[in-house]
Amino acid sequence: MTQLARRGVLLFALAALPAVYASRALAVDALPDARFVGYAQAHNDFEIASARLALSKSGNENVRGFANRTLVESDLAAQRLVKSRSEAGVSYAPDPNEPTMVVLRRLSTLEGPEFDTAYANAQLAAITNAEAQYGAFSQAGQGGPLRRYAQEQYPKIKIQLEFAQRLAGGL
Repeated sequence: MTQLARRGVLLFALAALPAVYASRALAVDALPDARFVGYAQAHNDFEIASARLALSKSGNENVRGFANRTLVESDLAAQRLVKSRSEAGVSYAPDPNEPTMVVLRRLSTLEGPEFDTAYANAQLAAITNAEAQYGAFSQAGQGGPLRRYAQEQYPKIKIQLEFAQRLAGGL
């Protein structure tokens, strides 16, 4: 397969990513506590890693501004999650279906405007999914520190989703 054909396949896969996340977000039940912790940790890790990648690869001021904001918010969310998880006495149970590492590897191979577009689409997909997961858990989670964490983060995720929609629509 030629490099041009491989790039076309990669761009198609990245373009399809929002549909994958959106289909997962249509009907969401609250996860059990340990699975929610795993999901939330994976989401925070992805947001931090992808923001760092964007800061190192992008020259687009909108992408860099979004990445800076995401890095700060996600770092704070990760610290809060550790505290809430400890208070709840819940151990980490990673989500085996979380595709974030694949997305990060794909993003790391792109440059310039291709990176910017793929990053914006990946953020839109991930945050759309996070809004559904945090929304469900903040409403129907078992209660206690983890539910309070979800309720605290949910409005922030909704705001971040608005920014992600603007970013993806503006590139």
